[in-house]
Formats: sequence, structure tokens, C-alpha cells
Amino acid sequence: MAKFAYIARTKAGQKVEGFVEASDRRAALMSVERMGHIPVSLTDAVSSKPQQAKAGRFQWRLGRPRMSGRELLIFTTELSDLLAAGLPVGNALNLLANRKTGGPADSIVEEVRDEIIRGASLSDALAKHPESFSRLYVSMVRAGEAGGALHEVLRRLIEHYERVQELKEKIIMALVYPAIVIVVGVVTLIFSMIYVIPKFRIIFDQMNVALPLPTRILIGLSGFLVRYGWGILIAILIAATLLNRWIKTQVGRLWWDGMLLKLPVVRGIVFSGILANLARTLGTLLSNGVPALQALAIAEQTVGNAVLSREIRRARERVTDGTTISGPLAAGGVFPPMMTDMLAVGEQTGDMAGSLGHIARRYENELNRNVKLFTTLLEPILIVFVAFGVGFVALSVLMAVFNLTNGLDV
Repeated sequence: MAKFAYIARTKAGQKVEGFVEASDRRAALMSVERMGHIPVSLTDAVSSKPQQAKAGRFQWRLGRPRMSGRELLIFTTELSDLLAAGLPVGNALNLLANRKTGGPADSIVEEVRDEIIRGASLSDALAKHPESFSRLYVSMVRAGEAGGALHEVLRRLIEHYERVQELKEKIIMALVYPAIVIVVGVVTLIFSMIYVIPKFRIIFDQMNVALPLPTRILIGLSGFLVRYGWGILIAILIAATLLNRWIKTQVGRLWWDGMLLKLPVVRGIVFSGILANLARTLGTLLSNGVPALQALAIAEQTVGNAVLSREIRRARERVTDGTTISGPLAAGGVFPPMMTDMLAVGEQTGDMAGSLGHIARRYENELNRNVKLFTTLLEPILIVFVAFGVGFVALSVLMAVFNLTNGLDV
């Protein structure tokens, strides 16, 4: 017989703890239920204390646990499936809490389940973990609870986050090859300047022959990097750290996000991706009964760009009747006329969700075109840049070698 430590709730909601002896976990759970309690957690009494202490130290080091995007999708999918099968929210969360994955999602699901057992609604329980569940997520769940179709709302959330994740992956994949080219090219140039060129410099100094101008420039750059390379690296790291901190300020974030919206080619990727995500977010919220003003407030926090977020806030302040949002969005002149015109059509026909769906698909297609254009232009530019750097090094060395051979009459 094994000994298990349990935590449970009485019918009145009071927390009780104790130990039971049983042949396995299932028998231990049945024993707790026979006592008239609702099991919350069940652990091996021999190993529960060390594990809890270890988990406490781990969380103390890293702060509050946080679900990753993939873990959030898995949690939402499983919860939606269990609710669609007819399980109450508390029982569904209890099943999910007993599926230990070893990640931060375990403790979050347990805490949400405990809040449900105490009598809180699912939306209120999720709102206590804002680092994992955004305002969009909580608002959608609250709307689903009010409408009695929670599993359908969760299914729409799954579709929404899958689309957002797909947009992010497209942009990341577009940058992988250019990043590899830049890294390989820069590393090759630095290696040549620090290790290869100094060896040639020793040979050139011993031969005491006048060197061509490109070779002298190359040797000068190499000597500068050898002498001050660490200082340059430290200065770059300090500058990058200061820039990163400044960008996190309100003024810095506005400058950075505004610059991204002005850069050629990059602007198309950033702007179309943000508009597609914004349209999906607004469409999902409005189709689930969230009021227009509240939907704009949520979109303001989830849009991901300080300039557009500020414009949405101003548009929200310009909303007068609480329902129409196309006019206030168009008044700022930041959002494209096609988007605001489509919103106006949706408001007139009473199908805002459908219009926002069309807008999202339009900008998703535009994002795909901009990504292809970006990679098509960037690849040859980077190849020319790397070829120019490597070619300058090779040409400078060869010119010096030709001068030496001519001086020796070879």
C-alpha cells in the first residue's frame, strides 16, 4: 500500500488536506471522494515535499510562471474539446490539471481550477494570470460565458491564435536566410581582418616594398580591429543596451514603431501584418457580442505598434454613439481608406464580422506578397554586400602579391 497526500474541497468549499493509503492513484482518489470531498491534487507522500520545495525554488528564481504560445493553444484546444463533450468547467480543468507536463502550464491550470472550485467564473480565474491570458482571451471567455457557448468561443480563439502564429512564422521564416547570410559574411570578414591579414602584413613588412592603396587601407583597418576590437565590441553592446532601454520608454517606442512604418519594403510587411491581426481581433470580439468600445480598447493593447495603438485610442475617444467605429478610425488618416470603407459597409449592412474577415484576408494576402518582395530584394543585396567585402580583402592581398612578384622580377 502506498501513501498519498491529498488536497481537496468540502461541499462548502473549504480546503482540507490529509493522507490516504491505497494501492494506486485511482484508488486514492476514490477514497477521497468517499469522504465527501472534491479532490484538488494528489501526490505521492514520499516525494511530494521535496518536489514542492524544488518547484518553489524554481519559481522564486524565474518569477510567476507563464504559458508559451504553443502551451496556450494546447490548453485552449483540450479545454474546448472537453467542454464540447459535456463536461462541466471544473471537471474539465481538473482533468487538465492532472496531466503533468513538467512545464509552467501545470501550476497555472491548477490555480485556475482552484479558483473555479472556490466559486469564481472561468474568465475571472483566467484574468488573474495576465502574463498568460491576454485581455482579448479573457474578454472572449467572458462573452462566451454570458452567451452560454463557451466551447464555441474557445474554438474561435484557437483559430485566431493559429492565424496570428502563422503570420509571425511567415515573417520569421522570411528573415532566416538573410540573417544567415549576414552572420556568415560578417564572421568571415572579421576572421580575415584579425587572423589572416596580420600574417600577410608581417610578410609585406619583411619585403619592404611599397604597397598599393587598397592594401594599405586593409592593413590599417586590420590593425585598428586588432588593437581596439574589444573596445568596439563593448561599445556596440553598451549602445545596443541603451537603445533597447530607450525603445521600451513611451517616446522611444513611438519613434521605433513609427520608423518601422516608414522604411521602404519593411513598412509593407509590418503594416499589412498589423492590419490583418487587428481585423481578426476586432472581428472575433464583435462577433462574440463584445461592445465596440470595449473591442477597440482590447485591440489598442494587442495591436503591437505604439503609433497605431495611439491612433486607436484617439479613435475610441472620438466614438460618440458607441457602435460605429469606421468614422473615428478614418478621421486620423493613419488607417488606409480601403479598411475604413469596408468597415463602413459592414456597419451599414450589419455584418461587421464579415467585413473584418474580408479585410483580414486582404491584408494577409498583401503580407504574403510583401514578404516575397522583401526576400527577393534582400537576398541579392546581401550577396552583393558580402561579395564586396570578401572581394575587397582578396583583391587588396592579390594586388600586393603582384607588386612583390614584379619587384622580384619573377
